[in-house]
Amino acid sequence: MLFIGFIVFVVLMYNRKQLLNLKEKQLKESEHQNQLLQKELEKQKLIEKERERISHDMHDDLGAGISALKLQAEFLKQRAENDDLKNDIDEMLKTSEEMNLSMREMLWSLNSGNDTLGNFIDYAKMYAQNFLKKTKILIITESENIDEETAVSTEQRRNLFLCLKEALNNAYKHSQSDQIKLSFIQKDKEFMMRISDNGIGINHEEPEGNGLRNMKRRMQEQNGHCEITTENGTHLFFRIEL
Repeated sequence: MLFIGFIVFVVLMYNRKQLLNLKEKQLKESEHQNQLLQKELEKQKLIEKERERISHDMHDDLGAGISALKLQAEFLKQRAENDDLKNDIDEMLKTSEEMNLSMREMLWSLNSGNDTLGNFIDYAKMYAQNFLKKTKILIITESENIDEETAVSTEQRRNLFLCLKEALNNAYKHSQSDQIKLSFIQKDKEFMMRISDNGIGINHEEPEGNGLRNMKRRMQEQNGHCEITTENGTHLFFRIEL
């Protein structure tokens, strides 16, 4: 009996030692993973800090330069007497305004503080309204089940916005519509953006244009989806996993 008890004791001690070794190994592995995660977080913070620096530099340098160029062009226009020269200056003013708008869009893309659904939707609505305000096209916007604080990556936000720009531009140029509906829908970790017009639709007999291909490619790069239907107008549907 003493021998059997001794054997049981040895087995129990061995198992206990193995269990302790396993726990120690798991603890070391957990610490290693935490160190890797910490390094990745520090790397992301450095990237965000650099993005903010670039954003501020662009705002200060390019913004001031564009404003100065616009003021000089307006001053020259006041002194110009030749109509052709005035037209050329008007084109310069138009270009400077387009540059200013492009810079603001880039600054918005770089700002990590905008990496939420709420910020993306607000900016998308503002852009759509400003883009169409000088046209006869009515813009209608709606949101469904949106958690405004839901995080969205910079790349997802940027690509969704570029798809929105392309879709609105196509609708303005080709749809012959008088109404566009912009919808934002969230279902748990899935976000959807739908852009619908009541125009003439797409001619499926013609080759697919670069704009449509680019939108599909952008969504594929974000592991998302782009779908196009043409019943009673053109309807573009974008979906991503958050």
